[in-house]
Amino acid sequence: MIFEEVLEPPSRASAWLNYAALLLTTTAAAGILTAALYFQYTAAEIPCPLCLLQRVALFGVCFGAMLSFRHGFSYANSGISLIFSVFLLVVSARQSLLDIYPRPGHAYIGSAVLGLHMPVWSVLIALALLIGQAVQLALFGDSRRVLDTGVRVFPVLGTLATLVSLYVIALCAANLVSVVLQCGIDQCHTFGYQLLSPAPNPP
Repeated sequence: MIFEEVLEPPSRASAWLNYAALLLTTTAAAGILTAALYFQYTAAEIPCPLCLLQRVALFGVCFGAMLSFRHGFSYANSGISLIFSVFLLVVSARQSLLDIYPRPGHAYIGSAVLGLHMPVWSVLIALALLIGQAVQLALFGDSRRVLDTGVRVFPVLGTLATLVSLYVIALCAANLVSVVLQCGIDQCHTFGYQLLSPAPNPP
């Protein structure tokens, strides 16, 4: 006798919560990137190369979620976000360890927020992203429950996801222009914008 496996039908509630978690993650990452640009242009805190890599990592986390918004939830898309979360942790931990002992030319870049500088915050953010995504997959990662339900079947979530995704794309474009102005085709530095005015030689 051949027994056929009876698969549980997709759960709309599980799918809604899963996409809501993705939207929350993307919105939080976009908020962090917005704050980084705000400090860069209002406080003249030009990002260092490692700071720019941390922005790339956050954009990668958003990109994985945006793929799920566009094509439906999949482990491949979640894997992209997880890879960039690990990348964020590695880069931010390296910068924190490099600058943990203040010495000439190696002080923390930028102002402290609640007593912590951005590299340390990035370590905490990376850990929060990894834990949050692990919990999300544990709760809602059953493909039989969410894979067949795309975000577009939820009108409000779909609209919010589209708006947040467009905002992330705009942020990415703004950062790209900023990096080109800062670095040109040379090495990035924190002494000025290469294409706007030649930077002085570092001490």
